[in-house]
Amino acid sequence: MTQQEFSDISSTLPIEPGIYKYYDSNNDLLYVGKAKNLRKRVSSYFSKTFTSYKTHELVQRICKIEFTIVNSEQDAFLLENSLIKNFQPLFNINLKDDKTYPYIVIKKEPFPRVFFTRRKINDGSQYLGPFTSVGKVRELLDFIKQTVPLRTCKLNLTSTNIEKKKFKVCLEYHLGNCKGPCEGLQTLSDYEDNLSRLKDILKGNLSTVIQHLKKEMQEEVENMAFEKAAIIQKKIEHLQIYKASSTIVNERTGTVDVFSILEEGDIAYVNYLAVTNGSIILTKTIILQKKLDENAAEVLAFAIAQMRETFNSEAKEIILPFTIDYPDVTISITIPKAGDKKKLLELSKKNVNYFKADLHKNKMLLLEDKTDMQINTVLEQIQTYLHLSALPVHIECFDNSNFQGSYPVSAMVCFKNGQPSKNDYRRFNVKTVVGANDFATMTEVVHRRYKRVIEEGLPLPQLIIIDGGKGQLSAAMESINALGLAGKLTVVGLAKNEEELFFYGDTESLKLPWDSDSLKLIRRIRDEVHRYGITFHRNQRSKGSFKNELENIEGIGKATIDILLKKFKSVKNIKAKTPDELAEVIGKSKAMLLVNYFGSLQK
Repeated sequence: MTQQEFSDISSTLPIEPGIYKYYDSNNDLLYVGKAKNLRKRVSSYFSKTFTSYKTHELVQRICKIEFTIVNSEQDAFLLENSLIKNFQPLFNINLKDDKTYPYIVIKKEPFPRVFFTRRKINDGSQYLGPFTSVGKVRELLDFIKQTVPLRTCKLNLTSTNIEKKKFKVCLEYHLGNCKGPCEGLQTLSDYEDNLSRLKDILKGNLSTVIQHLKKEMQEEVENMAFEKAAIIQKKIEHLQIYKASSTIVNERTGTVDVFSILEEGDIAYVNYLAVTNGSIILTKTIILQKKLDENAAEVLAFAIAQMRETFNSEAKEIILPFTIDYPDVTISITIPKAGDKKKLLELSKKNVNYFKADLHKNKMLLLEDKTDMQINTVLEQIQTYLHLSALPVHIECFDNSNFQGSYPVSAMVCFKNGQPSKNDYRRFNVKTVVGANDFATMTEVVHRRYKRVIEEGLPLPQLIIIDGGKGQLSAAMESINALGLAGKLTVVGLAKNEEELFFYGDTESLKLPWDSDSLKLIRRIRDEVHRYGITFHRNQRSKGSFKNELENIEGIGKATIDILLKKFKSVKNIKAKTPDELAEVIGKSKAMLLVNYFGSLQK
């Protein structure tokens, strides 16, 4: 649009606050902006010479202008952010974050279940969050389970079903993790009180929960129920430790949001700390790409609006490193000079600097932004160090995973030309191995993998990495030799702690230069197979795909298993007990069944 063309329509633009939208000749949205005075702001694009090439390019492409009048500058600010988030126009700041965040959901049902989810659906349930980390959500749920007794079963606990006594309490009741609403042992009112405590924990209101538990403990003491009082005391101690570890500043700091920004050319990094009652309950760093030479204040204002909306912030105070034009008059802006708020701001700056440094390190590790020639050089390094006959453009890596020595699975990841080839990743439920036997597991999965490769005529890798010690490498070589693949590819072991590589039959290991790109790639492959294997194993456990190992023992029934797990908490702990310790709980004859079973697995 030329200046003359704009002059013809400028008088039709309103002088009220609002948002404006620029479109190109294809009717594609180019840019969304806000303004106190729409006519004055839009006119500025056509009445001066821009030094920025990007802004000049934007103006040259504009063919149509649309606007929306709103009641206030604050409304314009919020509408602008909403439109940018939904349409991501070409010339607006780009928020490079497309993750689906996890929530904790309180399901809409009798005696609501509480669990992790990524899907927020309109089903009447209450969704708490979102959270920035799946690991954090799982950690919170584990912590809550130890503190607040809630059901985890999927039973339909209607009042009719409970009155008809359709259900029996499970192991969670005997372990003290549930109060047994399925048998009518807990009222709905008491269960809802527990849900209120859960919400307090998630909001950082730990003092409220601690006071409630202290009152409950005192009541148990007055009723001479000292064992129950001791259990509550443990929960109080657990909460106090958690509170001490999560409180960064004085509780008088209250509920605030903290933001800091770090710029690097057209890229900006913004860190967000959500503080509730003096405790940091959430931290997140995002990456934004500037498109029209926006200054730091403009980028920070955009990021604040986006993150406060995403994470449902209710804080009425924002702590910042400098003043910005933030039109929400209900929010106070603080630029701290000293004290606890200054410490929070410094912590936010520390986080954003670490994020940037870690991102750069990971880019090196992943070989991102390297040319084909640079990647080829890394692979040539590996070929030279390992004396390979061919360039390792195809690398596969194996790792085993188990839970407390039980339930083995295995995983294989594939890298082609130095990058993950996720379509070629494979997961293995172990079929022929009983109990925890990493060597036998490795023999099985390597044989299964390459037997299928041979049968389907697929290409063999130039390099196979076995994550583990010499024993695991020897186990893998059994299958390689049995399949007649010896000499057709190279197999190496990777020591878990020292990052040493070794070949089958060699007594001396090989250490690559610690800062070499070749070792960085091998570390990346190892970390990826760990991640993939652990994720697969966790999913299998959550689906109930594994039986409890104790169920395999003839003569040990469900009632005995419940008693053992209630007393010793895990199969691993049970294995570590002496025959006499087991006999005290389940009797001498059943104790010997356990001892003989576990002993046979070690032979």
